[in-house]
Amino acid sequence: MYAVLLTQYQGKILGPIAKYILGPIINAIFWLLDKILGNFDSGLIGLSIIVFTIVVYLLLLPLTIKQQKFSKLSAKMNPELQAIQAKYKDRKDQDSMMAMNAETKQVYAKYGVSPSGSCLQLVIQMPILFALYRVIYSLPAYINTLRTYFEVIANNVLSSGKIEEIKALDEARTYIKNFSIEGNEVNAIIDVLNNMNVDQLTKYAGSSADCISALEKIKTYNFFLGMNLNNSPSYMIQQAWHNASGKQWGIIIASVLVPVLAALTQWINVKLMPQQPSNPNQGGSDTAESMQQSMKMMNNVMPLMSAFFCFTFSSGIGIYWIAGSVVRSIQQVVVNRHIDKIDLDELVAKNKEKQKKKLEKKGIDPNTIDKYASMKTKSIASAATVSAPKRSISEKAKNVESVSNKEKDEAMKEAVTESSKKTNYAPGSLAAKANMVRKYNENSNK
Repeated sequence: MYAVLLTQYQGKILGPIAKYILGPIINAIFWLLDKILGNFDSGLIGLSIIVFTIVVYLLLLPLTIKQQKFSKLSAKMNPELQAIQAKYKDRKDQDSMMAMNAETKQVYAKYGVSPSGSCLQLVIQMPILFALYRVIYSLPAYINTLRTYFEVIANNVLSSGKIEEIKALDEARTYIKNFSIEGNEVNAIIDVLNNMNVDQLTKYAGSSADCISALEKIKTYNFFLGMNLNNSPSYMIQQAWHNASGKQWGIIIASVLVPVLAALTQWINVKLMPQQPSNPNQGGSDTAESMQQSMKMMNNVMPLMSAFFCFTFSSGIGIYWIAGSVVRSIQQVVVNRHIDKIDLDELVAKNKEKQKKKLEKKGIDPNTIDKYASMKTKSIASAATVSAPKRSISEKAKNVESVSNKEKDEAMKEAVTESSKKTNYAPGSLAAKANMVRKYNENSNK
């Protein structure tokens, strides 16, 4: 067993996930299937990719369920949130913005969820899924058995002096920096060989018995459903069309099916995902509407992009893409049925109870928070209504600094006159201060 280092993806975030989590998983799957199948190891790479994809998505299932629960609650909260956005749509002053934020937080508190909602699940899932692609893209770096056979051919390239020829290939552009690392030539050559089609790989394999044996083993591992997974569908269609013995329609059909199924399965997967309801009658923020339109466009474009990438990349990537979409679709059907059976009122009650316990652990009284939020919303909303027929003393006080000295004197006189009619004053209010001034003046006159 070889310790694979430099051919593995070296990103600071995705690198460790691929190396320490996903890499060992697919290596163990390949080893286990190899032991089970024995000499019947044709298509072992394709089978390993499918099993690997299933295992990873099953491990992510709890996070997927949590994310879908939030989406379900979001659908129920959406009309209330849109009503708040419509209420403050044309009011951009600070007080109105504060009132809108306070009311929005109250809605989230009512349903017992956080505004960040499913962000945590996405933060965990996305790096894993990106790292999953990185592992599939560089299988010899993570499957030790496969690397062993590639290393035989890489050593032949090195000993035959063809390394400069390898470095000049288009397939080497991505890995050109790896060649500059001392002692890393074999790893860098393996990276390039792994991105070659069968004809190119045969050219650099050499004629020694070890190289021929290694090449045949790689071909056997990659032969899946009549295709070699090292070849791209576009390359296989071209080769099958110009075959000397006649057009190989079976290979052509299989090659076309890879990008078509990749696009179709992803489109189905998008359709099965819960869609955020929109209500144009409620209004809402322009940003939210713009984001919804962007997401809708992306959902329509992504299947087409999948077809293009799977047509030009190796078929192994296409098999992974199809397997991932099929697994997600089946998973989505099961999750949707599970979510549909959930009593939303019961779920809201559970969420509120969880939030309450979290606040209590932090030493915060949830009842105090709710009361404060409610009072804060009312006070901000009333303060935002500045067009009332008669302004209060406190409102006049806020505007004192923005008027002339003559207006200030008139406002103070009016405040003193109003304050003389009262006997009880709120501590710190303008009326209380005016009363103190009045008493001081009366005492001075005496």
